[in-house]
Amino acid sequence: MESSDWAPGTRAGFVDRPGARLYFETQGAGPAVVFLHGLGGNHLSWWRQAPVFAARHRVVTFAARGFAPSTASSLPPDPADFADDLAALLDRLEIARCALVAQSMGGWAAVEFALANPARVAALVLAATSGTFDVRALDPAAFDAWSVRATAARAALRDEGIHPAAGRRLAEADPALHGLYLSIDALAAAGGLEKEALRARLKRARPPADAAKLACPVLLAMGEEDVVFPSFLAPVLARQIADAREIEFPRAGHSAYIERAAEFNDAVAGFLHEAGWR
Repeated sequence: MESSDWAPGTRAGFVDRPGARLYFETQGAGPAVVFLHGLGGNHLSWWRQAPVFAARHRVVTFAARGFAPSTASSLPPDPADFADDLAALLDRLEIARCALVAQSMGGWAAVEFALANPARVAALVLAATSGTFDVRALDPAAFDAWSVRATAARAALRDEGIHPAAGRRLAEADPALHGLYLSIDALAAAGGLEKEALRARLKRARPPADAAKLACPVLLAMGEEDVVFPSFLAPVLARQIADAREIEFPRAGHSAYIERAAEFNDAVAGFLHEAGWR
């Protein structure tokens, strides 16, 4: 099923997959940019990016299997299916090549797809994620020390009703935006998805050295105050990649794409321009 009359210039529909049905939206024209959301979101997560990038690009947003309005016959879904789901979506939309912008969980699909289909990925943005690359292996002692602090910080935030992926600064500076974040998070789980069960299935199984196999330009975009992903290891991971650059957003947490939307958009747009995807 597809529809294009509910919002001017937007096409929406579903892609049927083995054991799942994927909801997508696409708008704009030009070189395709596909946005992949994190565990706390769905296609709506990119509301501060989609209309901006649609001015120059064909923008695709979608909800991963199991994240409403997408469905999955088995919950939690298997992250091993995410890259094949992305391939099926691109095939359905007749997109031969694209740039990928992946935040947090979205990195699992983006990294695996980019490694398996190098000719189809023009550029890759990893925002607050290393995808399937095991960043702990880069510095186990530093990672473990950070993990202890971050686990305590996340627990404290939850006790105060603050989403750890949004962060205290966002919740205090813009309660309405934090409320929207919580609403999208709840909506994405409306189909019965237990996100903590899925989180347990998100393994970083690839050695960091595999990052050298990425054949496209890569931007690592991190938040200085992230308590979900160890952003301090991004520069170390970048050294494993032939064509990589990094940016750290000060005074931002795990979701700089929302918290620092204008700066995030400028950084990604500049990166895509440098990569020739314009």
